[in-house]
Amino acid sequence: MRVRRESMIVEVDIQNPQQFQNIPAQDEVVKWIQSALEHAKYAAERAEVTLRIVDESESEHLNHTYRNKAKPTNILSFPFEAPPEVPLDLLGDLVVCNEVVKLEATEQNKSIKDHWAHMLIHGTLHLLGFDHIDPNEADEMESLEVSILASLGIADPYN
Repeated sequence: MRVRRESMIVEVDIQNPQQFQNIPAQDEVVKWIQSALEHAKYAAERAEVTLRIVDESESEHLNHTYRNKAKPTNILSFPFEAPPEVPLDLLGDLVVCNEVVKLEATEQNKSIKDHWAHMLIHGTLHLLGFDHIDPNEADEMESLEVSILASLGIADPYN
């Protein structure tokens, strides 16, 4: 789906092979990703992201393959790195484990929708190169996430 908001066109291809129900609507997904891009000062006029919604088995497999962690995780980000001479708008892929997001939301007393928003914003920032390995970078990323979520009327997920 292609949505134009102000000067940026954001296209999100949602893959839901298990046909999970009660996932966020496409326009919400686009709004959350676009908010992350705008707050992070993403300068391009277009952005493309693939969102794949997976079960725990696929999440665990991908997490083990790419992060050497043998458990499912809430979100994985796979930035697309085009050669410099190829100007592409493809940012990369986000892989969300629906069951983990729902479980975490319940455990943390958050709405599932708000937790989805947080995870997609978090993942989008990873696609843009933000990280949380170094404590200073983690503080910067967390602060940006809180700011983006606040602009959407969503409470600070860390407090």
